Amino acid sequence: MSTTLVEEAWALAFGTLPLEDGLAMREGSAWRLMPGNDPGRYAGLLSVADIDAFLRSDAARTPRVSMADGGRKGSAAVPVEDYIEEGGDRVDLPALFACHDAGASLVISQFHELHPPLARFCRGLEKAFLHAVQANIYLTPPGAQGFRVHFDTHDVLVLQVSGRKSWRVWDAIPYPAPTRHTPWSNAFAPEGEPHELVMAPGDALYLPRGVLHEAMVQAGEEPSLHITVGFLEPGLGEMLRNAIAELEAEEPALRAAMPTWRLAEPRGMEAVQARLSAALAALGRPGLADRMAVAALDRLARDRMALPARSLHTPPPGPEDRLRLSETMHHSLVPLPGGGASLRWYGGVEKVTEAELAWLVALEEGATAAELGEGALAFCRRLAAAGLLERA
Repeated sequence: MSTTLVEEAWALAFGTLPLEDGLAMREGSAWRLMPGNDPGRYAGLLSVADIDAFLRSDAARTPRVSMADGGRKGSAAVPVEDYIEEGGDRVDLPALFACHDAGASLVISQFHELHPPLARFCRGLEKAFLHAVQANIYLTPPGAQGFRVHFDTHDVLVLQVSGRKSWRVWDAIPYPAPTRHTPWSNAFAPEGEPHELVMAPGDALYLPRGVLHEAMVQAGEEPSLHITVGFLEPGLGEMLRNAIAELEAEEPALRAAMPTWRLAEPRGMEAVQARLSAALAALGRPGLADRMAVAALDRLARDRMALPARSLHTPPPGPEDRLRLSETMHHSLVPLPGGGASLRWYGGVEKVTEAELAWLVALEEGATAAELGEGALAFCRRLAAAGLLERA
């Protein structure tokens, strides 16, 4: 039996770790090293040859390409003018090679947007976690360090592709659950003794957001290539801000004025508290959690690359073609109170009838239009044209 896209990506990322254990790990704050037993485990995802080919394309531009050198004074970021063509944003390849030879790490951000094996891998993890996943690339020369001690503002999974890298990881988290709005400014010093470990090809390291860490390649080692998988789940604060912006049009309590003219009065703060209580009560209305959940799923479908399950000239399916819902095209089905559901995907939102909903449920596992019944062939052809169906 063939593996699904989720199973394929999960096995690469987490090995034999059960799905439920992986979800529990994401809900905690403990880092975890997962040694591999296959040095070629990530060879199909990325290689130095893939990076060389990319650097020789017109897509090699800033800010996607950057460089970092932990040996620099001040910021580790290498000034872009040191490796970019004058007056532009395209990589000056000889200059970039010179920076790399001198000890700067090459960083390629969101390489999954350009490299199909990484795009497929990230899409599998997105299907598992139902939030965006990205892949950044780090190639560090011997005896060098990219970034000094820092924490990330989202959970990451480091996949060691080739070479070896020495890591120091601290247990103490100085600022719990940081977000992209959290300033770094070198304000957080490590506490306690670090754990020292060496990652070899095939190893994976999970680092929750806020965990302080640093890494370097020892002198005399081969260059180190690793993928940093970023888990970009939406934060509750961010989702609430978005929800409040929408609810303001519906809830008078959220549009109420702050009575600043009462602040100088003895009971002025009581007036503020009364209006604040009314606004908070409006946020407690039934259905807000459902609304936020749907918004999170819509965000995933809207913000990520479509990756439709068709090519330029894929023929329409016939009545006996076995079809299934695309594994690479994000979509969700939200039941509607009066029956049926809303099909929400990259192309928008559309209502499906109860009969069409039953067809979609059957297509999760795979079915032919003939098996589904009258009217199903036109429905399947419409979904296939949009890239939502693939041949099973």
